[in-house]
Amino acid sequence: MPARRIDPAAGRQAVLDWCADPAAPRQVVATAVRYTLEELALTAPGRSVEVRVPPYGAVQVIEGTTHRRGTPPNVVEMTAQTWLSLVVGDLAWTEAEDSGELRASGGRSDLSRYLPLLPRP
Repeated sequence: MPARRIDPAAGRQAVLDWCADPAAPRQVVATAVRYTLEELALTAPGRSVEVRVPPYGAVQVIEGTTHRRGTPPNVVEMTAQTWLSLVVGDLAWTEAEDSGELRASGGRSDLSRYLPLLPRP
């Protein structure tokens, strides 16, 4: 299990603050993204898919073939706004993918079964 770096109470509060104001300060967005990436890693442990939310963080998730070097075969990348919208259920995976708001490559890169991660209060 990955080690936690974001205090869960602070992480949940950052998500709530972002929900109240999607134009929240950069530090709030950074905390919300990093916390929710950690939550995803706890929910879907593994190292077969790399989820990237630049510049805030990346995490490897989902059991399967372990990736160690170079570009992983299964990559999901998106902006912080798209990630947090998926996390709270404001945006559906297929909608984000169809609109180009996220890029997903590889046969294991569909994260829709794990989202929303923290439904909007």
